[in-house]
Amino acid sequence: MWQVTSDVGDDVRSLWRSYRLSLVTSAPTKRRSRHVSSVIRHPSPVTRYSRAFTIVELLTVIAIIGILAAMLLPVLSRAKITAQKKQAAVEISQIVGAIQQYDSVYGRFPVSAADQTLAGTNDFTCGGAGYDINGVNQLWIMGVTNNSEVIAILMDITTYSNGVQTVNYNHVKNPQQTVFLNAKMSGDTSSPGVGTDLVYRDPWGNPYIISMDLNYDEQCHDAYYCHQGVSQTQPNSQQGFNGLFNPDANGASDNFLYHGKVMVWSAGPDRMIDNANPPTTPANTGVNKDNVLSWQ
Repeated sequence: MWQVTSDVGDDVRSLWRSYRLSLVTSAPTKRRSRHVSSVIRHPSPVTRYSRAFTIVELLTVIAIIGILAAMLLPVLSRAKITAQKKQAAVEISQIVGAIQQYDSVYGRFPVSAADQTLAGTNDFTCGGAGYDINGVNQLWIMGVTNNSEVIAILMDITTYSNGVQTVNYNHVKNPQQTVFLNAKMSGDTSSPGVGTDLVYRDPWGNPYIISMDLNYDEQCHDAYYCHQGVSQTQPNSQQGFNGLFNPDANGASDNFLYHGKVMVWSAGPDRMIDNANPPTTPANTGVNKDNVLSWQ
């Protein structure tokens, strides 16, 4: 009986010693934990703030941004020109479609009696003496009018903004009062769109040039692209650029024609064409290269 009791006592004393030993060894850990927590809760000034940029670093960043911007600007410029050329192509297509629809409805082209008389048995290009492209008087154009008369008829406009009558006054050229062409009005005489002078200008501010097959032979003769120096692909060839053709032997004349009724074009982003008389710059080079053509 005594032996059992003694063993139990020894066990109790052993457990008590183990408990005290655990308290001694665990105390420093708890203190260290409290110290670490204190460091985390109260960061020193060194860890609280980030290091500031130096002047050299700041100037370097600004220089890099400048270089990237300089690299990006040409890309943006090309993208803008591409968008403008697409816009011009759309507007040109709309003009061609409007003229063809007018011809289908009335059996004639939207020109004034004066222009019809001037053309006689020939085709007609809108944009005559005094019709400037990039500030240069284009004397090569047949006729004496710009495209305002055609636009007034197609848009069924009877008077200019100043009250002056158009060739369509009292809807004489458009009795059904049909609006064949919906175009943006620019509000002045230089911006893209239809100006107060009723001249339809391309995205670069130049008037669209319009040629029509007034003699109804299904061959359209443009006063500029008819020229051998502009449209002939190679010497002694009847083939012209962009599908034009010269029926004369060896193409040795200014008679390059488009197989169709209407030709509409723009001088393009550079706003320039070869203004020599006669012009000699081929359609695929120089100032003529960027022109936007309905037959292209």
